[in-house]
Amino acid sequence: MELSSVVDRLDEELRTADYADIDASANGLQVGPDEAEVERVAFAVDGVRETVDRALDADADLLVVHHGLSWGGFDRVTGRTYDRIAPLVEQDVALYVSHLPLDGHQDLGNAAGVADLLELEDRSPFGELGPEYVGQRGSASEPYAPEELRERLAASLETGGQSVRLLAFGPDEIEDVAIVTGSGTDWLDEAVAAGADVLVTGEGKQQVYHEAREAGINVVLAGHYATETFGVRSIRDTVEEWGLETTYLEVPTGL
Repeated sequence: MELSSVVDRLDEELRTADYADIDASANGLQVGPDEAEVERVAFAVDGVRETVDRALDADADLLVVHHGLSWGGFDRVTGRTYDRIAPLVEQDVALYVSHLPLDGHQDLGNAAGVADLLELEDRSPFGELGPEYVGQRGSASEPYAPEELRERLAASLETGGQSVRLLAFGPDEIEDVAIVTGSGTDWLDEAVAAGADVLVTGEGKQQVYHEAREAGINVVLAGHYATETFGVRSIRDTVEEWGLETTYLEVPTGL
């Protein structure tokens, strides 16, 4: 399949253009020629030297990641940036990035994957950012105890051996769950206003401890990497349906 066709189909599925004005990431094709043929696609959370090297080892023509290389552009392509880009160019491997579009996708996105894991029902978009959303909210089919929800996530996520942390400051029974993966504690007040019993996210800022305690809401910190593997895995399944060979590169950070 032509690279341009793969990119167009990914952009359409992920609504890449709709996030252009609200995402610092340069979503879409970040590295690649105008014309190329794609047979094998590698998927990873992070576009870093290790995943680039492993994509080359897998003989991939395209690497699709959640965290890319360009966040507002480059001042210089030197040092670490050069070390990441050079192998892609030298070996004719393209790089496609989907950051917030892959967080907010209500079927294939990261928050949707966490909601699937928790078997949430009656789902709706959550986590407003401009005109778009970066998360999802839903209801537990059976109420979770806070520790039970924490354990459910800990048992299923690739946390790199690190613990899933619980700030148990909310109700003893959790029914209403708000999810923003990665670094999502900025949406704590939105979760409180919506009546959520818990905010599930990846990593926390120091002030979230007191904010959650004062607001009376539970917070689960399940790891930035761990909560953001769902989107690239879901897109991998989609790309396989297009007839392309795929591989997933697991590189957990424990963070």
